[in-house]
Amino acid sequence: MRILGIDYGTKRVGVAVSSETGEFALPLTVIKNSSELVREIGKLAIDHETRQIVLGESRNYKGEPNAIYDEVEALKKSLEAENFNVDFEPEFMTSMQAERIQGKNSMTDASAAALILQSYLDRRASEKF
Repeated sequence: MRILGIDYGTKRVGVAVSSETGEFALPLTVIKNSSELVREIGKLAIDHETRQIVLGESRNYKGEPNAIYDEVEALKKSLEAENFNVDFEPEFMTSMQAERIQGKNSMTDASAAALILQSYLDRRASEKF
């Protein structure tokens, strides 16, 4: 089963998708953050035949909720209201990590989403053992 990964930003939202086996994550797309965000994420989830979404839990370096935490929490609730299963995955500076790996380009936010999703997949795999 595939899983979508989301890196939320106030201007852009990165989206990644897992492999069928759930072993690795791939950057998918970057969408503009707008009033249509929930609908667009929902369409991507349906197109990739999943109801499972992993959303980066946005916190500061002290582990405390940061400036956009409330927006991320609201997105989670909106997606759950559309019958998606949404899990938080801790994330910190994934956009900077993605930029360091590949350079800044139009897919940086999607690559950050892939880092969030890969962290989730790896943690889930290690918990099975």
